[in-house]
Amino acid sequence: MTSASQNPTLAAVTERVTERSRRSRQAYLDMIRRAAENRPARRDLGCANFAHAFAACSAHDKDKLVGAEAPNLGIVTAYNDMLSAHQPYERFPEIIRRTAHAAGATAQVAGGVPAMCDGVTQGRAGMEMSLFSRDVIALSTAVALSHESFDAAVYLGVCDKIVPGLVIGAARFGHLPAVFLPAGPMTSGLPNDEKAKTRQRYAVGEATRAELLASEMKSYHGPGTCTFYGTANSNQMLMEIMGLHLPGSSFVNPNTPLRDALTEAGVKRALAITALGNEYIPAGEILAEKNFINAVAGLHATGGSTNHALHLIAMARAAGILLTLEDFAELSGVVPLLARVYPNGLADVNHFHAAGGMQYVIRELLGGGLLHDEVRTIAGDGMSRYTQEPKLGADGEIQWVETSGESLHKDILRPVSAPFQPTGGLQLLKGNLGTSVIKVSAVKPDRHVIEAPARVFHSQEALAAAFKAGELERDVICVVRFQGPKANGMPELHSLTPPLSVLQDKGFRVALVTDGRMSGASGKVPAAIHLTPEAVEGGPIARIRDGDLIRLDADAGTLEVFAEGFDSREAATADLSAHEFGVGRELFAPFRAAVGPADQGASLFSF
Repeated sequence: MTSASQNPTLAAVTERVTERSRRSRQAYLDMIRRAAENRPARRDLGCANFAHAFAACSAHDKDKLVGAEAPNLGIVTAYNDMLSAHQPYERFPEIIRRTAHAAGATAQVAGGVPAMCDGVTQGRAGMEMSLFSRDVIALSTAVALSHESFDAAVYLGVCDKIVPGLVIGAARFGHLPAVFLPAGPMTSGLPNDEKAKTRQRYAVGEATRAELLASEMKSYHGPGTCTFYGTANSNQMLMEIMGLHLPGSSFVNPNTPLRDALTEAGVKRALAITALGNEYIPAGEILAEKNFINAVAGLHATGGSTNHALHLIAMARAAGILLTLEDFAELSGVVPLLARVYPNGLADVNHFHAAGGMQYVIRELLGGGLLHDEVRTIAGDGMSRYTQEPKLGADGEIQWVETSGESLHKDILRPVSAPFQPTGGLQLLKGNLGTSVIKVSAVKPDRHVIEAPARVFHSQEALAAAFKAGELERDVICVVRFQGPKANGMPELHSLTPPLSVLQDKGFRVALVTDGRMSGASGKVPAAIHLTPEAVEGGPIARIRDGDLIRLDADAGTLEVFAEGFDSREAATADLSAHEFGVGRELFAPFRAAVGPADQGASLFSF
């Protein structure tokens, strides 16, 4: 298909990011070009090194590897069988090896990376290691690929921090082609809105724990990604719209013939784009300025996860690209919301996929001049290929066909010409409290502006206790501070959603202000999150007192406190020693000391 003339704001933001990143991006490209010389690197391995690398391979594979002319794929896997989204990956290495062998190539599991579940650790101490797990995953990816035995890598990961960590690792090995192989969402279970209602009933004592557990288990019931549109499914959207997935592969259910065929097709594509062939596509050339701008546009158009206001910035920096929250904000002003998927609507990701899915979103954005077509992808050049849908042919091979271009459900997907809202799902807030972000795609317009007295807490447990005691039955802006990356690893505070939702449903005007994270599932309560500077660094949030008037204005993009003498107040402090030990948190002390601010990706790395 042909794209419309490019939106001037998209063009201006892209030009600004490119110019801002000129020096760092050039240094990055020089690095990967040096690494790409004399491929494959295993030719340079000493005899003992070589023997160690391939000692466990079959005689057939050893013959291929000695010749160094057939590609060897490295598999970097986040498989574990505790995470429903990652359990399907148990079968993938064998599928990958079998497909590689049929193509005259070889494949090895290069290494595993950790994969923790935020759903398990919500409200628990382990959540304080969640964000840091992203950078651990990047480090683990580097260790896996440090053996220099591979001509391309395939990455197996789905959930919250796993994909961003894998992308950061893949970027630092950007001379190698990279193909991300999704596992797909679980089939639809209990509707997400029904699950949310049970959580709210439990929060006010109207549902028993047994009822709550039954509801949760009907919702999270099988292998695959959770079906709401949180960070995990936002990851899959990003990998497709950035060109690191094959077209149409993100939301096909696990353990189906089409899913397996897409995995095989991804392996074949990885083999085709190594430096040994005629279509070399290194990952670093896909992780480019325009691809990241496309990612931000996709995030806005689909109402994606607030966590990507952190992750995309960190991922881009790993490829020498200086993306900022101001870039997010400017693009949000022109990219409309095209999708309603829970928590932004009643549909889940299976309904989204059936209604037209990524092919529809990409087609609409291209047609509206809101997406760069002229980019490199694993499928070749151009995002236009990603308007095609994969179909399973009679021979078991994938055929990509053009879709009708129509939404099959206007309550789930709408065109650029008649969107759900004219601006994106993520907004930037600035003011005398610093810089934060808010997800507005699920917030009703009459809740975009909240002005109310502050009630200050130093933990989510303290807020929950105040709620249970009936102390929040009024218009209130709850301030939960000392939740930033340096304080305690910036845990998600998603467990606050039910009580705040209950207060809002009672008619009170409520909001949340925090230097922590909320969630990819941020819902209907206005939440100014990722507030920077954080409290532990003496940020303005540390000077708020109970009763201070705060105004959160998502329409104007402002977050202000109105209190006499506010700037001259002494910043509050907090005893954070309880967050320094237990469930391994003591091992992460160097991470808390070294981590950067949220508006720069909350990363350990300075590229």
